[in-house]
Order: sequence, then C-alpha cells, then structure tokens
Amino acid sequence: MSVRRALSTGVALALAMVVLATGPAWAQLPLESDYFLESPDSVKYAVIVVGPSVGEENISRFRQWGYSLHDILVRDYGYSADTITLLHDPDEAGPNPGNRLDGTSDRDGIEAAFADLRSRVSDGDQVTVYLIGHGSGEGEEAKFNIIGPDITGAEFRETLDRFERQDMVVINTTSASYGFSTFLSGEGRVVISATRSPSERFDPVFSRYFIEALDGRAGDLDKNNRVSMLEAFNYARANVEQWYEEQGRLASEHAGLDDNGDSTFSLGPGVDDPDGRLAEIAYIDTAAAETENLSGEALELKTRMQQIERSVFILRGRKNEFLEQDYWRRMEELLVELARATARFNELIP
Repeated sequence: MSVRRALSTGVALALAMVVLATGPAWAQLPLESDYFLESPDSVKYAVIVVGPSVGEENISRFRQWGYSLHDILVRDYGYSADTITLLHDPDEAGPNPGNRLDGTSDRDGIEAAFADLRSRVSDGDQVTVYLIGHGSGEGEEAKFNIIGPDITGAEFRETLDRFERQDMVVINTTSASYGFSTFLSGEGRVVISATRSPSERFDPVFSRYFIEALDGRAGDLDKNNRVSMLEAFNYARANVEQWYEEQGRLASEHAGLDDNGDSTFSLGPGVDDPDGRLAEIAYIDTAAAETENLSGEALELKTRMQQIERSVFILRGRKNEFLEQDYWRRMEELLVELARATARFNELIP
C-alpha cells in the first residue's frame, strides 16, 4: 500500500487556522485526559453485529451493510481479520467469501465474541461496536433485536462495561435505537444513535450514509486524510436530511450523538453544545493505516502529527478557560510544531 503524501506545510497550517476560526466552543476537556490518545502500540478493534430481519429486501440490505463495513475497514483503515469480529444470522448471511463471519448474532454468540475480545485487548486500545438491524421499546424494555431472546440496553451495557480500560465507541444504527443507546452512555465513551426517540420505528437509512462516510474517506471534512466519529456522524446526518428532502417526505429518523456521559443526545454537535469534543478526536483509522514502507522516523513523525492535531482540538474546546493572548500563544506553539513535523514528514516521503 502506498502512503498518501501528507499535506504541505502551508496547507496544513492554513487548514488548522480554518479549524480554529470555525470550531465550536465545546465543554472543557482536560489536556491531560488520555481518552482516545493514540500510540503506535495501541490497537483498534471493531465488532459488527447484524441482527435478523424480515423480508428479502431488508435481509439483503443488512447483509450488504455488514459486509461492506467489514471490507472498508480492512481496505481503508488498517483493520484485519484479527481485529474485526462480524456476527450475523447464519441463515441470512448468504455466501461468506474470505471467511469474514466470526459468529452468530444471538446471546451466546455475542457473549462469546466479547469474552474473546476482552482476553485480547490491552490498556488504551479502542473498541468500536456497530449495531445493524432492528430495535424496539423504551426504558428498561429498550432492546436490540437478535436471534432468539432480544438483548436489552441494560444487559448490553454490562457487556461493554468490562472494557473500562479501553476507549469505546458505539454506533447504533437500528430503528428505535435511542432508548437502547441511552443505557450505553458513559464517561469517555462516544455513543451514536440513528434515532432520537423510541417512536422512530421505521428502518433508518443512517447506516447507509455512515458507511458511505467511511468509503474512500468521503467523510473526511477537514481533509487531513482521517475520518473521526464526529465527521462520519455529521456526514451521515446531513445526507439523511437531504435524502428525506429529495424524497419529499417528513424525516422519520433524527440521529444523535452523546460523548459527555449524560445520556442526552445532541442532534447537531457544534457551537455551544456539550457533545462532540471526544467524537472529534476518536478516529476510525488505526495507527497501522497507510504506514507500510514508512521508516522509523517517518512513523514517529506521523504519530506525533496526529497527537499535535489532537491537542489542537482539545485546546480549542478549552478556549474560554484562557486569556485571549495566552490561548493564541499556546495555539501558535502547537501549529508551528505541527507545521514543522509535517514538513519533515513530507521530506521523508518520495
């Protein structure tokens, strides 16, 4: 795999200034926080759970989404068969080229998959869970429909809570996903829900556009050759809205995001909104993505560039804590360091 040439120093600096000028004043996030702090040694895992459906059209759609997501993560984001777990109803999964299926989307299969993953993860790794299918209910009865007895939000939370030393992202793309998703919110966790209430029971198209955001990095809005959870969410949300407008229909789904642990999902994370600060630094790609043939120095520089960019986003979210001159002094130091690292990285790439 060839390494895409990094942005030139001038372009990187210009983009950073645009980010600063237009960025939201999010809630405070301590600079020393280690949430989603990537390192060359950290590993990112994905668990894709595809629930059963009714009707060949829905079955085919869910199957396509599950396999497409799997293949995009491998092709574009540095994942492998060892870091992706795909669970599906074997009666609906169809052909399985490449042996991509890892288990069954029932209680036993889900429990076994997460138990196996728990035995392999290390501190600081990132686990992203994608739920595709149908949901139902609200409150204690909110469920993700699986093979056999459905699983409740409270039960699934217990499963995820075993990963207290890993960064966690949950992308729940099911119908009526909101009630289930609220149980999964927690400190340091990014949770995305395709719907905002249990009454939104029609099959969402959010999955389609979230996966599209990943495909070819279409959701890379700041053009840094990476896709954050916030970028993918905003891409999908905007395209869902456009889809309903083009259909001339009243939207029956409204995606939300929560990453401050209060179980209140923001429909548009941004200016003066408490959500979005973690999702912006939670990236989908792994540290291994596009690092083939990099020298040791180039790899260290790539990692350093990503860490500086993370610090820029975090500092921006804390702007109100600083005197104006102190804020811009700190920001200037970060941007100059980013520009220097980018310039040196470009020198090492043919």
